Amino acid sequence: MSQQSSMHFYLNWAKERIDEMDAALASFEVKAGQAKAESKVKTDQLLSDLTTRRDAFQAMLKTQAEAGEAAWTEAKADLEKQWAGFEAQVKTYFEGAGKQFEQQQATFKDVAAAQAKAWREAADKFRDAAGKVASARTVDVDAALKQMKSDASEAEARLQKLKQAGSESWSVLSAALAESRKAFDQANQAAWNALKGASPKS
Repeated sequence: MSQQSSMHFYLNWAKERIDEMDAALASFEVKAGQAKAESKVKTDQLLSDLTTRRDAFQAMLKTQAEAGEAAWTEAKADLEKQWAGFEAQVKTYFEGAGKQFEQQQATFKDVAAAQAKAWREAADKFRDAAGKVASARTVDVDAALKQMKSDASEAEARLQKLKQAGSESWSVLSAALAESRKAFDQANQAAWNALKGASPKS
């Protein structure tokens, strides 16, 4: 179960990032469709660049999907660099695009929804895996699942509050997403660590 729980952590981590990338791309695609000629070129270039970054991330993920934990540890560092590049490009766009609160809010809303979905899916995967562990570990596993769901609810509430505020800069919105992402990673790791060493039910 130890190897499996480590792999689940990495796969959940990567899927959450891809979901955020896809949400940001979808938001920018809507913007590109509405853009005037002078900003359409800039938005189309951004979309192209971000799509290339997302595709590279997915390709690296695909090559690591069958790898062991040691390979994942190394690959995660490279994936984190690619993720940081994607985030930086979005930030640069918003900082250079002037006061585009409507687009910032739309992108934030879409990315926050992707994060919330990732939390729910990770909790569901964990619950399914938890159903296979020995009853001696059930208390630890149940506590980890309860904590993950609680953390997810808290993160979603904080993001909802920011969505309703509506006038925050991209730096503030991005920081909130990063905080939620960090909480997701910690909850995801803690949940799967609870399964390490657990025996399957017979």
